[in-house]
Amino acid sequence: MSERVPVLKIGDVLLVSIQVELEDQVVLELQDDLASRIVESGATGVIIDITAVEIVDSFVGRMLATTASISRLLDAQTVVVGMRPAVAITLVELGLSLGGVRTALTLEKGLEILARRGNASPAGR
Repeated sequence: MSERVPVLKIGDVLLVSIQVELEDQVVLELQDDLASRIVESGATGVIIDITAVEIVDSFVGRMLATTASISRLLDAQTVVVGMRPAVAITLVELGLSLGGVRTALTLEKGLEILARRGNASPAGR
């Protein structure tokens, strides 16, 4: 039995902290869980914390991009936080730009990005 990645709610943001090995089944369950939680909670932002991820391959890169696309289709902006330099270098070397995915070095900066998004276009402007 595979471990599930927890999806925590902080205000209108869902936090996904990846602390387990990203096997196919874990990723599929995460994407399903996250999509359901976005719809149920009305979340407008998703933060994927990959601080604990030391090694990436094309599968992990595609998973991040696909998860962000799912969130975007459900009207939630995704920010990936905690990327290590080696992970960034590997993603670039693999040709995976993670288009449409915002990044931040820390969880706090990721939350700031999402907070600014909420303040950037108030109704009536």
